[in-house]
Amino acid sequence: MKEQIYTTPCGDIHYWISKEAENTAVELVFLPGLTADHRLFEKQIAYFEGKYPIFVWDAPAHASSWPFRFDFTLMDKAKWVDEILVKESFDHPVIVGQSMGGYVGQAYAELFPEKLKGFVSVDSAPLQRRYVTALEIWLLKRMEPVYRHYPWKSLLKTGTNGVAMSEYGRNLMRDMMMTYDGDQGRYSRIAGQGYRILADAMEADLPYEIKCPALLICGEKDHAGSCIRYNKAWHKNTGIPLEWIKDAGHNSNTDAPDTVNRLIEGLVSSILS
Repeated sequence: MKEQIYTTPCGDIHYWISKEAENTAVELVFLPGLTADHRLFEKQIAYFEGKYPIFVWDAPAHASSWPFRFDFTLMDKAKWVDEILVKESFDHPVIVGQSMGGYVGQAYAELFPEKLKGFVSVDSAPLQRRYVTALEIWLLKRMEPVYRHYPWKSLLKTGTNGVAMSEYGRNLMRDMMMTYDGDQGRYSRIAGQGYRILADAMEADLPYEIKCPALLICGEKDHAGSCIRYNKAWHKNTGIPLEWIKDAGHNSNTDAPDTVNRLIEGLVSSILS
């Protein structure tokens, strides 16, 4: 994987890319969740590198993609993904988005439906307005002060144990959170702004329809928000296949990487067949 930089009006985005592969008919685009970074997908990168071209980023303001102005939207993130993919000649992307990365993937599907060849949601949820209550949107817009006033040691413990069940998954999340050790204000801004732009995208009440082959993946022990409830409704209303991952939390790709890798590979194979 080779690190690259893409400059936007708000700051530089750092991303990692590998183009040499056995099969170049599609490219895998990995989008990490809120406050996580490119390391979230290290088990997927290790498995798929060399099989397909691969892209993964540190999302705007996250980890290496800093400094960055906090005046962008969810649609801006999707547009920047597209601009980078165009620059790198990734013309047949399959987006694998974890949590917030899944929302970015849905925004991408709204903006570029003809480009997206496949979509895998990993412990994410639907972006359509009808799935959330007015109270949930109200709360999403007001999360930053919660993170600012939460004791850092407690936040570190909750943020680590609350998203993963495995020792590997928890240690990885702790390492990613420690990027912001000593700068809780930055961490709080990243989280608060992420939730706000998510609420704004929901309130826009766009179709966010997934028109390509897709798969929903959710940990059976995912207790982040109402992720389990959202995925059940998403599957019921759209018919998109839903796979439950045993003994996995919100970061199911770190708790059960072999299972998740197999599911991603299955979707890709169905696209290519």
